[in-house]
Amino acid sequence: MIPFFDFSEVHRELGQSLTATFEEVMSRGHLIMGRELEAFEDEFAQYCGSKYCIGVGNGLDALALSLRARGIGPGDEVIVPSQTFIATWLAVSMVGATPIPVEIDASTYTLDPLRIEEKLSPRTAAIIPVHLYGLPANMSAIRQLADTNKLFVLEDAAQSHGAMYGDKRCGALGDAAAFSFYPTKNLGAMGDGGAVVTDDRTLADKIRMLRNYGSSVKYVHETVGVNTRLDELQAAFLRKKLPLLDDWNAKRAAIAKRYSEALASLDELVLPTIPTGRTHVFHLYVIRSKHRRALAQRLQDRGVSTAVHYPIPPHLQAAFSGLGYVKGSLPVAEAASEESLSLPMWPHMPFEFVDAVAHYVQQFFAKA
Repeated sequence: MIPFFDFSEVHRELGQSLTATFEEVMSRGHLIMGRELEAFEDEFAQYCGSKYCIGVGNGLDALALSLRARGIGPGDEVIVPSQTFIATWLAVSMVGATPIPVEIDASTYTLDPLRIEEKLSPRTAAIIPVHLYGLPANMSAIRQLADTNKLFVLEDAAQSHGAMYGDKRCGALGDAAAFSFYPTKNLGAMGDGGAVVTDDRTLADKIRMLRNYGSSVKYVHETVGVNTRLDELQAAFLRKKLPLLDDWNAKRAAIAKRYSEALASLDELVLPTIPTGRTHVFHLYVIRSKHRRALAQRLQDRGVSTAVHYPIPPHLQAAFSGLGYVKGSLPVAEAASEESLSLPMWPHMPFEFVDAVAHYVQQFFAKA
């Protein structure tokens, strides 16, 4: 049996350290908004190349609070990719703004900057490029367009911890960036968690206030805030994992390279593309095939777990039916949703597992 993701090796590598960390934090008895959170915020901001980091409860809140702190709300429009995890769109709706989908680039699955301008209007307030599957979006082109039109750029970096665009990491490419620390992320907590990083002090201070009931001084509430804080225990666990992130990303890249070399001869497959000047940290290794369903079933029959990210694009979800999109409205996104298949990927995945998965894929197409 080859799982889609396996936590066990990470826990074996860090087990004693994480247990000691748990005991240390619990013994102090300060579990919310303490020194572990402050230390992690400083360390993650420095890692990303940004001035400020604000820990929050999850990646969705990181996106929504960033928009709200910028003053984006009802009457505003926000450019979003046509294919992404629905949280990108939900964050826009949470602040009362309208998500305006722009098609993805068919080869990178990231926001296509050549299609953005046709969707701009006087109501456009922001662009959310998503670094999907671990590959940075085309940020130079997106930033140029945003700067020309005075638009806020919020990176959805939930899947791209440590990825590089030129000489900068994701998190330092827009006006702000939202991260998720969901357990399976490249940098994952032991539960939910998220953060915003930015160089904008005013924005950072507003998000800090919003995450804590709208309060920067206890029992003094300057605005209607929420309760979404990265707790001490998760911050402490993330501090233990952060120094290993680059090594884990390198291991993911090596696994991806082995997959790609083994599958390169299969014309029936579309493999991941990495444009010059970008590094892919392979949160997911995603292939495309018109025979996805049969291929996934064959792999399952051989004991290999796969996943589909994401089978229904946001514009066809019932949650966004009010926007009026129908099947055929965004064909690039729809094709990706119908053909994409994620193969097993985690940093400690043995090469023999990679070779076995690749063999079964090759075997499927040889028989087909």
